[in-house]
Amino acid sequence: MSLPDKMSGVVLTGHGGPEALVWRDDLPVPRPGPGDVTVRVAAAAVNNTDINTRIGWYSKGEADAGDAAWTGTALGFPLIQGIDVCGHVAAVGPGVDPARIGQRVLIEPCLTEAGGRALPEPWFLGSECDGGFAQYTRVASRHAHAVDSALSDEELASFPCSYSTAENMLTRAGVGPADRVLVTGASGGVGSAAVQLARARGATVVAVTGPAKAAALRDLGASRTV
Repeated sequence: MSLPDKMSGVVLTGHGGPEALVWRDDLPVPRPGPGDVTVRVAAAAVNNTDINTRIGWYSKGEADAGDAAWTGTALGFPLIQGIDVCGHVAAVGPGVDPARIGQRVLIEPCLTEAGGRALPEPWFLGSECDGGFAQYTRVASRHAHAVDSALSDEELASFPCSYSTAENMLTRAGVGPADRVLVTGASGGVGSAAVQLARARGATVVAVTGPAKAAALRDLGASRTV
């Protein structure tokens, strides 16, 4: 599959409000390098980290203090944001199996490889490198995970950041079938993911939520709500 030369997308031009976001129709389509895949974006969710990155919330001081990215470094502008992405592999670089072309994938938001090299510190999609708020994005093949699901592209695009965060917490805690897990903020993205993933591990889940959302969380796997 040949790639076009240009694509449309939303570019962050600097820290600020929505006015810092600019629609462009002349962005270059990223070509895959060694070990890379270029993904045609089918859906990209707006995560709170996209908003926090835009406004400079991660900075220890002022938004322009040079430490406003996830890694504590300065953001490079213009930047294509978008940490949560579902799409299809459109092209592969040297060293990647051409059979990957056409695969439906979710992109892992925390990147440990880019440009054919291991990164000394993790990058985050749409922060230290361009993300999914465009027609195409590029990542190392290892970070594009094939999915076979009846869920829509939009539904799947809500998974990467929240579910990987919840899974990392459960893995670090070593949660298993004999455990009882209390999930605070259980109706949020990470919280609802933690409820489902803890239940999938066989744990008993107690979810902290308001009355209006208690039934929905029990449907997701919570044994009790408080």
